[in-house]
Amino acid sequence: MASIVVPVALRFTRITIDSLHNINKNILFSRLSQRSYISRRRQEYSTIIEEKKSDNGDPHSPLSELTETEKKLKSDLELINKELTDLRSYKNELEDKYKRALADGENLRVRLMKQIDDAKLFGIQGFCKDLLEVADVLGKATESVPKDELNDKNPHLKTLYEGLKMTEAQMHKVFKKHGLVSLNPINEKFDPNQHEALFQQEVEGKEAGTIVVVSKLGYKLHQRVVRPALVGVAKG
Repeated sequence: MASIVVPVALRFTRITIDSLHNINKNILFSRLSQRSYISRRRQEYSTIIEEKKSDNGDPHSPLSELTETEKKLKSDLELINKELTDLRSYKNELEDKYKRALADGENLRVRLMKQIDDAKLFGIQGFCKDLLEVADVLGKATESVPKDELNDKNPHLKTLYEGLKMTEAQMHKVFKKHGLVSLNPINEKFDPNQHEALFQQEVEGKEAGTIVVVSKLGYKLHQRVVRPALVGVAKG
């Protein structure tokens, strides 16, 4: 799922950025065209002014006509300047949106990459929780074997016990390989984020809040607690 989401998200970001880039190019082209047009109009205006000045000594020069043309040119220049101001504002707005789109695309990419990494690390969390019950049963089985009976008089029991211990060790080795480690917080301070208190009792010589009994081991998967340790805590 993550392998599909990332290309789609990146493709959407790329399409958005390309669209904004094309709009920016069109505005720049329009701006250059407007500048060329203004330059031509200004040149016409200057030519008319020069002609007006040269014709001032001629009593038959069309002063009223030139004046009207001058007014029209001024009006056109004011209109074009206003349009240029609006285009600059619009261009700045598009540039701001373009930068925001780039930032949003990068943030989206970072979030998706983090989700993919978390999925890789914690995708087996449910499976690990189920295996912990098997590990508990296996631990109880090895603890229940009487140690004084493990001798040559009971070779079958001894072989069975050794097989159980080897299986338990191999299971914990596999756990560690995949980032699953056990928590045995005996004599540590109680931490509600990692431990679950079943009871409190007064214990001489133990500071209040110290864990004195571990009923069930806790487990962490890559520093994330998947099962808190069940403990008994010393009462103050």
